[in-house]
Amino acid sequence: MARNEGRTLSESDIQEFHSKLSKYSQSELRRLSLYFQPDIVYVIENIDLHTVLGELCYRKVINAQEAQTYKNLDKQCDSSTAASILVEDVFLQNGPTVVKMWVSLYALQRMYSHPNLLGMLDEIIENGHNVLQEECLNVHGHHLQPYLKDCQQQLKHHLFQMTNTLMEYTAPGLSQGPQSFPISERYVELVVISQRSFRKQVHHEALEAGELHEYHLRQKVQTGLERITPNRLFRWCFRSHRMPQCVMVTGVPGVGKTTLVQKFIFEWVNGKLYQKFAFIFFFKFRELNQHEKETPISLERLILQKYPFLRENLGMILEDPQKLLFIFDGLDESRSEVDLSNRAFQDLCVSPGQVKTVSWIVASLVKQTLLKGCCVLLTSRPIALEKLETGILHRSAEIVGFLSKEREGYFTKFYNNDTISSKVFQYVRDTGILYTLCYNPSYCWITCTALKPCFTKQTAKPLAPPKTVTQLFVSYISNILKNHTTEHVQADSTTEPVKTDLLGIGWLADHGVRNRIFVFYDNDLSAFNVRPSKLLSGFMMETLQKEEKSEVTRSFLHLTIQEFWAAMVYFLDYKEDRFKKLMQTISACEDGRYEILLRFLAGLSHPPSRSQLEAHLGRFSSEATREVIKWLGEKVHEEREPLKTKTDKRKLLNMFCFLFESRNSSLVREKVGQDVPLDFSDYYLTPVDCTILSYILGCCTAIESLNLDSCFIQTEGLEKLTPVLHTIKELRLNHNDLKDAGIEAICKALKNPHCRIQSLSLQSNILTDNCCEKLASAIAEKFTLLNLDLGKNKIRDHGLETLLSIFEKPRCIIHTLSLQENGLSDKSCQTLLNITNSGSLKTLDLRGNLLTDECAGDIQYLILTCTSLTEIRLGMNDFTPKTEELLQSLGVDRPGLTIRMG
Repeated sequence: MARNEGRTLSESDIQEFHSKLSKYSQSELRRLSLYFQPDIVYVIENIDLHTVLGELCYRKVINAQEAQTYKNLDKQCDSSTAASILVEDVFLQNGPTVVKMWVSLYALQRMYSHPNLLGMLDEIIENGHNVLQEECLNVHGHHLQPYLKDCQQQLKHHLFQMTNTLMEYTAPGLSQGPQSFPISERYVELVVISQRSFRKQVHHEALEAGELHEYHLRQKVQTGLERITPNRLFRWCFRSHRMPQCVMVTGVPGVGKTTLVQKFIFEWVNGKLYQKFAFIFFFKFRELNQHEKETPISLERLILQKYPFLRENLGMILEDPQKLLFIFDGLDESRSEVDLSNRAFQDLCVSPGQVKTVSWIVASLVKQTLLKGCCVLLTSRPIALEKLETGILHRSAEIVGFLSKEREGYFTKFYNNDTISSKVFQYVRDTGILYTLCYNPSYCWITCTALKPCFTKQTAKPLAPPKTVTQLFVSYISNILKNHTTEHVQADSTTEPVKTDLLGIGWLADHGVRNRIFVFYDNDLSAFNVRPSKLLSGFMMETLQKEEKSEVTRSFLHLTIQEFWAAMVYFLDYKEDRFKKLMQTISACEDGRYEILLRFLAGLSHPPSRSQLEAHLGRFSSEATREVIKWLGEKVHEEREPLKTKTDKRKLLNMFCFLFESRNSSLVREKVGQDVPLDFSDYYLTPVDCTILSYILGCCTAIESLNLDSCFIQTEGLEKLTPVLHTIKELRLNHNDLKDAGIEAICKALKNPHCRIQSLSLQSNILTDNCCEKLASAIAEKFTLLNLDLGKNKIRDHGLETLLSIFEKPRCIIHTLSLQENGLSDKSCQTLLNITNSGSLKTLDLRGNLLTDECAGDIQYLILTCTSLTEIRLGMNDFTPKTEELLQSLGVDRPGLTIRMG
C-alpha cells in the first residue's frame, strides 16, 4: 500500500473542502463523481480497504454492518471488486452522502500519499471550476461549422482505416504472413505510470526496464506510483499544477508505445476519448525522416502531404490551436536532433506557413511558439531522452508493460492450449531471467515462439529449453532458418546468394546498433548486399511509407533481434580489425547500450549454446570465440577490484551476467577465484541477479565471504541462491526482509553434507519464534557455525528457549551469539542459564532488550558460572544505574571477561 508520511490536515481544512463540494448542485456533483469514479476505485483498491471503510463509518457514509459486507467481498473476491461495488453503492445515495464520501477521501491524505489520490483531489481544488466543462467537452466536443465538421469526419474516417486493426506476426516458418485483428478485441491494457524525471541510463534500457519493473512488483510500490490511463494523459497534472499541453510517453522497444497511440486515436475516432480535440494530426518520425534529406518544409505542407483532403479548409482549422492535437511517434527514430531544451528559441517557427526543417517544426509546437495553445503527444525510447529537460514537458509517463497476470494471459492466448501454456509459463517463471524480460509484449512473443518446439511434440525428442537469453534467441533464429517455407537454409548450404544475404543482414544489424539506426531504406540494404526475400522477412518487417511512391522501409522485428544478429555476424565473418574496433567502441560507451550485444557475444562463445545455429550456418569462428573469452577474462579481472560504490557493484554484476551467458565454468573459477570475498551490500538485487550470482558461486565451489546486507533479496531471491549457500564461509544477510519463510533456504544450506558456513548474520529480517525450532535443528545437523547474529528481530522468550537448546549438545561450537534488540524480557534470562555449561560460547550480545533489575541475579550467575565467556554486552536495557554498576563490577571476579554496559 502507499502508506507513508501523509499531508498535515486540520479539521478546518476538511471543513473548507466540505464547503467547496457543497456548492455543487446534485446533478453537478453526480457528474463530477462519475468523472472521477475509475480513479476513486483505483485508489481504494490500492490502499488499505479496511482503513477506508473505517473512515467512511466515522463520517457516517456507511454503517458497521455495511462495512462488514464490503470486507467479506474483499475476502471472497478481491479488493478491486469490493472497491467498485462500494463506490457504486455510495454514488447511488443522496447528495450529502456523496459529499461525505469525498470528505472521507480528502481526510485519508493524512495517512496515505498515493499520487492518484493526491492528483484527483488537487484537480478538484485547483481546477474544479473547469472540470465539469472539460468533462462536457471530452464527451460532446466543440460546436463546429458544417464545413469544418465535414473535414473532421473525413479525418476520422482516414484515421479509422489506419487504426482499427492490430497486426500480429505469426511464428517463424508458417506460410501465412502477419495477421490482422480488430484492435478492440486484441488490445491488452498496458501499465503506464507517471515519471518525474528521465533517468540516466546505466545499462541496457530493456534490462533496466525489466529490473525496474520487477522492483516495482516485488515491493508493491506500483501502488505508490501514479497510474496514467489514456484518458488521463491530458487531464490536470498535480505535479506541474496545470492542464498539460505537451506530454511525453516513454518505453523500451516493443513495450507498446505505438500500439498505445493507435488505441488512443481509435478511441478518439469513435467518440470515446478526448472529443475536446476537434482535429488530431498523427505523424511517425520514421516517415518524417525523408524530409530531413530533402528541402525544408512548412507545417501546412507537412499536414497536407499526409492529409490532402484538408487542403481547402486547413487555414481555418489552424486558426483555433486549442482544438488541435499533434502526435509524433518515435522521437528516438528521428535522424536529426529535436532540440527540446529550454534554450535555442531563436530558430523556432512562429507561423504554420514558415519553412523550416521538421525537427524545428516539432520543437516549435512543443515550445508553443507555433500554434500557441495546441497540444502535443510524443513517444520515445528512454535512451533518447537523457538530454531532455523535463521542464519543457507538462507530463511525462512511462509504459512499464505487463504485470504477472497479463504475462500469463499472453502465454494462454499464444498457445491456445491450457496444459502447454501452463507448462511453458511455469518454466519461464522458474528460469527467472526469461520471466523478467516478459514484461515486454515483444519479448513475450519471442519467448513463446522460441519455446514452442521445446514443449510441443513436433519431433520425437523435444529440444532442451533455453536457460539464458542467448540460448533463447539461438532457438528463435534457428526456428526461422529451419522452418522457413521458401528459402530454406540447409546445413551444407554454400550458395553465395544465401550466404551473402545472411552476412549482409548481420553487418546491416551491426551498422544500425553502432549508429543507433533502427529503420533501414533500400539504399541501406544495397550497401550491405541484402536482397528483399522471404528469408529476410523472417527477421525484418516492411513498412509502406508513401503509398503513391511505394516507398518501403524495413526494421528488425525487435531491437534485440537486431542486436543478436550484430553479435552473431562476428562469429560468421570474423575479422580481427573489425572486432577490435567494436570492442574499442563498447569500452568508450558508458550508457549501457551495448550490454545486450555483449551478452550475446559472451553467450555465442559457448559451443553448446550455439550448436542449433551451427547446424544451419556451419561452424562459428574459433578466433572470435577465443577473443571473446580473452576479453571476458580481462574485464572480470578488472572489475574484481574492491567494490567501493554502487557503480562498481553494478559493473561486476554486469560481468557476472556475461559469464552466466558464456556458461564457461572454468573461466569463472579462474577469474573470479576460490575463497574470495564478494560484497554487494546496499545494492538492490533482483531475483534475476540472484540467479546469476548463484551460477557464479556454483562455479567457484568455495567462497570466503558473501555480504548481501540490505540487498532486499527477500525470500524469492534467497531461494535462487539456496543451491550454493552452503559453499560460503561467512554469510551476511542482514536487512533483507526474509521473514520466517526465508529460514527454509538457510536451513537447507546448514543441513547440506558439505556445508562450510561458519559465520551467519541475519539481523533485521523480522524473524520470530516460529522459525527457531527449524533453525536450531538445522544448526545441530552439522555444527559448522562459529558465529550467529540474530539481532534486531522479533525472537522472544519461547523462541530463545528453543534456540538455546543447541548449546546443550557437546558438538556445539558457536563462539559468538548476538540477540541484540529482540524484545527479550526478564524471563529469558532464566533460559540463558542453560548455556552456563557451554564450553564454546565466548561472546554474548544482549543489548537493547527489555531486561530490568529483576533479572540481575540471573545475569550475575551467568557471568560467574559460564567460564568460556570473554565478552558480554548488556547496554541499552532497563537496568538502574545501581544494577549496571553492580554487573560491571563482576569483571573483577572474572579475569579475562569484558562486561560492556554502553
